[in-house]
Amino acid sequence: MSGSLKKFYAKLLDNELVKSYIRLKSSIYGRVVFIIGGSILVLYVLFNIIFRSVYVDFINTTIRQNGDNVSSIVEGSLYYSMLENDKAMLQRTLYIISTMSGIDEVNMYNDNDSLAFTSISAEKEGRGNPDCGVCHTDFGTMFPPKEKSYRIVGEMPDCGISQTETNSRYLLIRKPILNEKSCYTAACHAHDREDEVLGSLIIKLPLNEIDAFENKSTTDFLLLVSLITALLMTFLIVFTWKKIKNPLYSIIHASEAVSKGDTSIRLEIKPNLLDDLSKVSMAFNNMLDNIDSAATELQNWSQQLEYKVQRKTEELSEAQNELIHVERIASLGKLSSSVAHEINNPLSGILVYTKLIYKQLNNADFSHQKKESILKHLKLIETETKRCGDIVKGLLDFSRKDQDDFEVASLHPLLEATYALMTHSIKIADISFLTDFRANSDQIFCSPNQIKQACVAILVNASEAIEEHGEIIIRTTNPDEDSIRLDISDNGLGIAPEDMSHIFEPFFSTKRDASGIGLGLAIVHGIIENHKGKITVDSEIGKGTTISIIFPLSRN
Repeated sequence: MSGSLKKFYAKLLDNELVKSYIRLKSSIYGRVVFIIGGSILVLYVLFNIIFRSVYVDFINTTIRQNGDNVSSIVEGSLYYSMLENDKAMLQRTLYIISTMSGIDEVNMYNDNDSLAFTSISAEKEGRGNPDCGVCHTDFGTMFPPKEKSYRIVGEMPDCGISQTETNSRYLLIRKPILNEKSCYTAACHAHDREDEVLGSLIIKLPLNEIDAFENKSTTDFLLLVSLITALLMTFLIVFTWKKIKNPLYSIIHASEAVSKGDTSIRLEIKPNLLDDLSKVSMAFNNMLDNIDSAATELQNWSQQLEYKVQRKTEELSEAQNELIHVERIASLGKLSSSVAHEINNPLSGILVYTKLIYKQLNNADFSHQKKESILKHLKLIETETKRCGDIVKGLLDFSRKDQDDFEVASLHPLLEATYALMTHSIKIADISFLTDFRANSDQIFCSPNQIKQACVAILVNASEAIEEHGEIIIRTTNPDEDSIRLDISDNGLGIAPEDMSHIFEPFFSTKRDASGIGLGLAIVHGIIENHKGKITVDSEIGKGTTISIIFPLSRN
């Protein structure tokens, strides 16, 4: 049995209608519909209960008022007949009263609750016995003895109600006939003064018309309320469908699309949209706009980052190559220094032996027809050997490590030594190399080797920037009495304006071939700053470049 129930419930849960109901019940829209529908049904039931209660009270009040009026009329009609004890008139009056609309019958009982007079004629067939005391032995206790009372009864065949009048209700009004002064002082003297209740009137009023009206009114009311409730529920369901369900489902579908990666979707904000849903839709669209902006920005940053990483990688690779090149140059400098030392020794020997041979041949004891020519050649060998020695000495000075050996020195001799060191390579490149020393004062506090290193770096850059018909000029002037200005000018290619702000950066080079390592001017800038000088560059594309250096003069 348990397995059968499980299969039944499993099969029930697989039903599409059941699934739809479960989804609807668990959704916000379903909850709203169920709450609204339940509230309307509760209001419908409560309204019906209240209506029935109020309406029944109203009907009962109306029946009682109608009964009071009828009982007052009947009592007034029978008053004088009872006062005069005219039984014939009393009976005729009862007959007449029973024929009136809205009165079924009128019965008069004596003080012993026995039927004395009735408006029902004996000729009427199908009528029961009008005497209630026959069936109800407790008739005397059914009503209060001295007060007017009312009872609504149903079909009572034994109490004078027709057998054909089924499903009918009647209003029984019992009006006690009290002993008044007019009764015990009347001429008939039928009653004593001590008697309190002389009898009672039982008036039976049919309620079929009122009940029919009540049933019709209740039916009409129920139909009207049901129709209004159905219309209200339909309106609320349609309203919530359009105003809540559709916008809410649009947000849900958009959220599902966004969760799948589609951020291009946007919610339509209609003019008649509810404020809360409109705010949610606007916030959702703004969120998607921000997501798109952030995604675009992240994509741009990613691309820029990739580009920057690539650039930095290339720069690091270039820097590594340049550092390797610098190390190679440093190693070459060490090698050059070693070679210069090695060369300097044989040069010294050549110079010594040249002078010795010259001295021996220049003796008067030596005679030869080509003596003068030999001496001239020996002198030439001596001169060239000395020049080689000077070149080697310049290389040794340039390759020597700086030890911050600052001293007061003249700038012009340092420039001449640099000129001598660079003149051969510059002239080989077919470049005119000139000097123009106009400065009168050239004493500066410096490291001579660093000054020569800076000048060599500038001259190398200048020679590499010249293509043909080149010219390099080294010029000095005194712009004022406290400084000396050094200008190194060339008529080469010049420097582009966009590169001017980067020329002193390490590893920045305007050269597109392997000849530029990007350290020359950076080192020059450091040397000039170390000497408390200033360096400026003036360049124009196609016309050349002038690098100007200003050193403070030393007054020591």
